[in-house]
Amino acid sequence: MSALDADSLPRFLPGVRLHRDQARAQWVVLAPERVIELDEVAHAVLLRCDGQRSLATIIEELANEFDADPAAVAPDVLALLGELLDKRIVQA
Repeated sequence: MSALDADSLPRFLPGVRLHRDQARAQWVVLAPERVIELDEVAHAVLLRCDGQRSLATIIEELANEFDADPAAVAPDVLALLGELLDKRIVQA
């Protein structure tokens, strides 16, 4: 499993996808035998995990979207993606 750095290109592992759960009226991540409920910020992060955008680009886009300093956004993005990397939801 690779570590995250500014050049990482996070993406979902095969068999994992974002899904709008109508029953819960929220976005979730569907993974084999797991469902992970997402809040608005986690959804915004994971929408960008397409394997095409670097971690640095994702942080910059989120900072712009939420009118925040990239240095303030980075720790939360790294924590979320690090946790999902450990759970084998994303790869970098």
